[in-house]
Amino acid sequence: MLARKDTVVKQNNDGILYLFKKNKVTFFHGRGSFVKAIDGGHEIKIVGATEESISAKQVIIATGSNPRELPGAAFDEKLILSNTGALAIADVPKRLGVIGAGVIGLEMGSVWRRLGSEVTVLEALPTFLGAVDEQVAKEALKQFTKQGLAINLNVKIGAITAGKNDVTVNYVDDKGAAQKAVFDKLIVSIGRVPNTIGLNAEAVGLKLDERGFIAVDADCKTSLPNVWAVGDVVRGPMLAHKAEEEGVAVAERIAGQHGHVNFNTIPWVIYTSPEIAWVGKTEQQLKAEKIAYKTGSFPFLANGRARALGDTTGFVKFLADAKTDEILGVHIIGPMASELISEAVVAMEFRASSEDIARICHAHPSLSEAVKEAALAVDGRALNF
Repeated sequence: MLARKDTVVKQNNDGILYLFKKNKVTFFHGRGSFVKAIDGGHEIKIVGATEESISAKQVIIATGSNPRELPGAAFDEKLILSNTGALAIADVPKRLGVIGAGVIGLEMGSVWRRLGSEVTVLEALPTFLGAVDEQVAKEALKQFTKQGLAINLNVKIGAITAGKNDVTVNYVDDKGAAQKAVFDKLIVSIGRVPNTIGLNAEAVGLKLDERGFIAVDADCKTSLPNVWAVGDVVRGPMLAHKAEEEGVAVAERIAGQHGHVNFNTIPWVIYTSPEIAWVGKTEQQLKAEKIAYKTGSFPFLANGRARALGDTTGFVKFLADAKTDEILGVHIIGPMASELISEAVVAMEFRASSEDIARICHAHPSLSEAVKEAALAVDGRALNF
């Protein structure tokens, strides 16, 4: 499995190198940093196999992010793992600990649980998947618990000690009792930090915020003329597809066009089993913002294709404006949620109503019928449930 993963990653990387060559993009393999401002641009130093210097009229910073380390538990990628190490464990660990019940922590924990590990998740927050729609998060917790993930919320992590072949984690549980757990491997997944160390930002006056992100405006312009920044290194969700859209938009702006990224219609996906995907507002956000809404949902249990696949977990949920019926959010937990969410993204980009989706013909049998049925359910008109 790991060999296949490595093969796929290499194919993707080689594909990028091919695209560079095809589009006449010169690639310098190394670590780049600013040197100084020069007439008409900036000098950039690249340290790789050799040291080189180039000048550029326009600069786009896309240096991404790094996993956040827990104080006192530095990554060694052998016993204490980041997401990188978690994808390269040579043998299935009997006891696997995961600190952080966020996207990456659940994805990694879910994978290794299915491979046979006893997985314990320790989360500091009192709520599970707080950024996800509450109804979806409740279903996700139920399904992950059913699969055997031991998810502990509202814990306080204490000392973490790496031994020769295991890791001991001391923590206080949600009832205030001191606990100790011993794991063969420990994945630390407590978020990510912008990768700006080493850019030499101070040399050219590039402005960073208090958290180390590069300060940009709505168009991804930095504090320096003709210097742009995109992706994980700037504000907004740390998602690869968000970064790609920003990169395209910046390239268009440099070319004199009008690039645009709609942050309200960026899809989110958690690649667990079941998958979780959503776009737009959650129900708790609409309540907090006092927006009148109506909702409709449809379970995969009543979907013929889901039954045929043998995976009827979860549901599709629509949130629509109470007066105009405009779609405000769509939330999916279940089979192929990552693929199904795209229809909702397109609909929201065109400011469609739930009625619009409800009246579009969907192929039968298909999982997408659950999307149509959920849209119908907004008006209490679901056909198959």
